[in-house]
Amino acid sequence: MKKIATSTISRLSTYYRTLNTLLNKNIATVSSEEIAHINGFTSAQVRKDLSFFGAFGKRGLGYNVEKLRDEIGKILGLGKKWNVALVGFGNIGRALVDYKEFKTQGFLIKAIFDNNPQKVGEVINGIKVHHFDDSCKVAADEKIEIAIIAVPADKAQQVVDSLIGCGIKAYLNFAPVTIKTPENVRVKNENMSIELEALSYFLTRCKP
Repeated sequence: MKKIATSTISRLSTYYRTLNTLLNKNIATVSSEEIAHINGFTSAQVRKDLSFFGAFGKRGLGYNVEKLRDEIGKILGLGKKWNVALVGFGNIGRALVDYKEFKTQGFLIKAIFDNNPQKVGEVINGIKVHHFDDSCKVAADEKIEIAIIAVPADKAQQVVDSLIGCGIKAYLNFAPVTIKTPENVRVKNENMSIELEALSYFLTRCKP
């Protein structure tokens, strides 16, 4: 399997959303220049990203919006359903359970794990909160493929280590800590503090 940079995959997700927006506006064709302009990239970058996965569109005619959207969706694995477990049912966890876009994109939260006895047994939006001690059994029963980590930083590595032992190989990490994993396990970090600090840096540097 060809190794593709994470930044390329991230841009593909951006293109996918751009094409969805264009479809909603009944736009049938689009050029790499137009996709680039909408997203602040270069047309050369758009063409290079797409070239990793084949030939799309025709020179001088642009891309068929619906066809390119569907092809990128296949590349991103959006044509199937993915069973997801959420670990940590605090404020972030509750917000994620209510985030409807996950289901729209095929990411189905099938189980919630927490160690708080007051939360275990709750059913939220049809999803049961299980004790983390039962994670391997529940993950097997629900065929969990992806885990969302929304626990305190000092617990995150231990949680992921345990879930790797359950056979889960893909993680979306909201804990503000770097998770170490084997090469065959992928972690995507969503650290809101780092993003806010980057904005703080920008505003500090740009003060008149």
